[in-house]
Amino acid sequence: MKNLYLAIISALILFAYACVKSSDFDAPKENCNTDLKANISFVELDSLSTEEVVQIKDSLILEGYVISSDKAGNFFSTLFIQDKPSKPTYGLQLEVDIRKSHLVYPEGGKVFLKLKDLYMVNKEGNIRLGSAFSSFGNLSIGRLPNQKVFEHVLVACDDLENVEPLLTTISALDTLPLNILVQLDGLEVVDEELGEPFAIATEETERHFQDCEENELLLLNSGYADFQAEILPDRNGSVTGVLVKDGKNPQLIIRGLEDIDFTNERCPEIITEFTSTQIFISELADPDNNSGARFVELYNSASEPLDLNKWTLRRYTNDGIEVSSTIDLSGLIIGAESTLVISPNAEEFQLVYGFAPDLGVSTNSPADSNGDDNLELVDPFGAIIDVFGIVGEDGSNTNHEFEDGRAIRNPNILEGNPIYTFSEWTLFNDTGDAGTIKLPQNAPQDFTPGLRD
Repeated sequence: MKNLYLAIISALILFAYACVKSSDFDAPKENCNTDLKANISFVELDSLSTEEVVQIKDSLILEGYVISSDKAGNFFSTLFIQDKPSKPTYGLQLEVDIRKSHLVYPEGGKVFLKLKDLYMVNKEGNIRLGSAFSSFGNLSIGRLPNQKVFEHVLVACDDLENVEPLLTTISALDTLPLNILVQLDGLEVVDEELGEPFAIATEETERHFQDCEENELLLLNSGYADFQAEILPDRNGSVTGVLVKDGKNPQLIIRGLEDIDFTNERCPEIITEFTSTQIFISELADPDNNSGARFVELYNSASEPLDLNKWTLRRYTNDGIEVSSTIDLSGLIIGAESTLVISPNAEEFQLVYGFAPDLGVSTNSPADSNGDDNLELVDPFGAIIDVFGIVGEDGSNTNHEFEDGRAIRNPNILEGNPIYTFSEWTLFNDTGDAGTIKLPQNAPQDFTPGLRD
């Protein structure tokens, strides 16, 4: 009798395991629907939607495919549904008050949405459906109550589809419809966030991914997700997720860690800092008749343009040995065999010389010397490429004074010099000391900004 009892218990256990393969079992077939048929498309629904919350009054039925999953806890009370299992052209999000929705509405499952009595809004291409939520007299989309979910979202009896993400790039995200499943290859976590977890516990967290051109993409992670404490991957690869948007910024939400496949080497470092000895100071101006028309001119004697990222121009006032002011040249490119003109008074410069300077800076900057200061041109790596004057020596009555005048680099000079060499320059001033020329210069006629003499 005891053996018979054990046999019955074993049979029941085996039957249970045969009926339920895992805790993530599919919706029972008797709950699926074969009678419904779509009578509106996503395109037509989009045309009916507005930026104002409206209630759908007609008996409309929409057909779509579930692409989200709350199995890992990164999605909460939202179903994302797109129009086709592959190459989608539309998607929407449905706010629902239901937990473990992946057990009823699994990824790839075909569903029918009974739209009548649902509320809808469309802001910047984001179609949202749900119930109505009122705050201070303003309607917004709220979660559809639990029991209402099953009245409006019906599972089709079709087999699950293998939803294929749309392959895209960061730069193309702005051209795509929202609320669809996408895949991006060649991504990696930005250097600043390496070693960080996917999310801060209990907080929604943005993580930044980039491609090898340093285009950035935000990954939105829940602080309650199962993988919240997992460390962000330190390699390069593909990310799959649902495309959403916060304002104008595209974001991605992954369904779980299986949506990230980072097995490749990280991108090679992009070099954005360059040096060259062929960039040098070619003209300095302190007009006798107009101090507002001062400027510094740089010249590139090379046959290629140069990005001046992290280059600086430093000023040592009078006999000072400490830098008194600096100009950051980052963001500027000096053309091949071309000049770059910097003015401390861009408006006055344009009135005097008839064109705008390449860079307008402040007064008391290196471009605003009164003729007895010393300048250094420094590359991104801290090397002094060119100098004018002698640091620690006031320029007055020396061979590096251009007060009320002009310092012009001789035309045979094609490279910078980290040691001031008087023979490379012709200087005009109001003293004529130490081999300089006593001949004050007036703007605009005595100066040639933008032209290498």
